Amino acid sequence: MVDAFVMTDPAVELTSIIRRHLEAQGGWLPFDRFMAMALYEPGLGYYTNASAQFGHTPQGGSDFVTAPELTPLFGHTLARQVAQALDATGTDEVWEFGAGTGALALQVIDALAVQGRPLRRYTIVDLSGSLRERQRATLAAHADLVRWVDALPEHMEGVVLGNEVLDAMPVQLLARVGGAWFERGVAWHDGQLAWADRPTELRPPLAVPGEHDYLTEIHPQAEAFVRTLADRLHRGAAFFLDYGFPEAEYFHPQRHMGTLICHRAHQSDSNPLVDLGRKDITAHVNFTGVALAAQDAGMAVLGYTSQARFLLNAGLLALAQSADARQNAMMQKLVNEHEMGELFKVMALAPASSADGWVPLGFAAGDRTHRL
Repeated sequence: MVDAFVMTDPAVELTSIIRRHLEAQGGWLPFDRFMAMALYEPGLGYYTNASAQFGHTPQGGSDFVTAPELTPLFGHTLARQVAQALDATGTDEVWEFGAGTGALALQVIDALAVQGRPLRRYTIVDLSGSLRERQRATLAAHADLVRWVDALPEHMEGVVLGNEVLDAMPVQLLARVGGAWFERGVAWHDGQLAWADRPTELRPPLAVPGEHDYLTEIHPQAEAFVRTLADRLHRGAAFFLDYGFPEAEYFHPQRHMGTLICHRAHQSDSNPLVDLGRKDITAHVNFTGVALAAQDAGMAVLGYTSQARFLLNAGLLALAQSADARQNAMMQKLVNEHEMGELFKVMALAPASSADGWVPLGFAAGDRTHRL
C-alpha cells in the first residue's frame, strides 16, 4: 500500500523557490540573496527547518559543534566577563543573538546566579522557530527569566552576546578574473544552480596586489547589523565571538579562494549550490570591518583578541580546576592554537556612554585592537 501523502524534499522545494526568484530577477541573484534564502527561508532554510545542526557527532544528525556544546566551562567563563560588564555599565539584562540550542544561555544564567549576580531578564533574538523550541526545552527551568523576540526594539540596555553569529550573515562574493572585478552570483544552467559573474564597481576594502585570479567576500549585512545595534543599544556592551581575521589578513593576496565554506555531518565543503537547506553556509568575519562600522556609528571598541587569550584572561583555568577530566579535555579545544584558540577571535563594543572607566576582563592582557 502506498501512502497517500508523500513529504516534499525540503531541498527540492527550496531549489524551486530560488529558481522562481531567479526568473523574477532576470536569471541572476547576487550571492548574499541566495545565501539568505538557503539559510533563512521560512521552514526550509538551514536555520529554519527541523535539522539537528548542533552536536558532537554526525551520528546524532548534527553538522557541527560550537563552544557551548563542547563544555560548560565556555559559558561559565564568559559569565565572569558578563558580570563585570553588567556592573560596569549599570545594566541588568543579557541579550543573546542566535542562541543555538540554548546551551550558552543556560551556562551564563546558572553561572551568574552562582556568582550572586542574578539577571532581571535574558532576551534571545532568534529567527528560527525550530531552534526556539530547543531553546525553550533547554531553558525550561528559567522560563520566568527568558524571553524571545524576533526583532530589536528601538531602545536596548544590557550586555549583548553573539557567539558564531556574524559568520552566518549573508556575504557578497567578489571575484577578480583576468584582472577585472565581478560580483559572483547564482544562475540556473543546464538544469541546476550554477555560478554566474557580472561586472561590478564593488571592490574589497583593501587593494589586493597582483593580477592573479582572486575570490573574496565583503560583509555589508554584518556591518549594517552592527550599525543598527549601535543605534539601539543606549547603555551596555556587546561581545562577539567568531572565527575571522583583521582586514590585512582577510584580504591577503595568498587568500585567493576566499573563506566561504559549508558544514554538514561534521565535514566541510566549498559548494553551497547543492544540498540546499541541509548544510550550513558561512564565511569568516572581517573584524576590521566590524570595528569600523561600530566606530562610524558612535560605538567604541573595548578590545579585540584571540578566544584563547580572552578566556584565559577571564579566568578559565581557575574554573577548570574543579572540572572533571573530560571537561578539561574539551577545554583544550577552546584554547589550543590548532583548534579554536587562535582562529576564533573576540571583540567587545560599547556605546560611548558605557565605554569609559573600565577594561573588560577578557582583554586585560594580549589585546590586539592595534592590529585591526
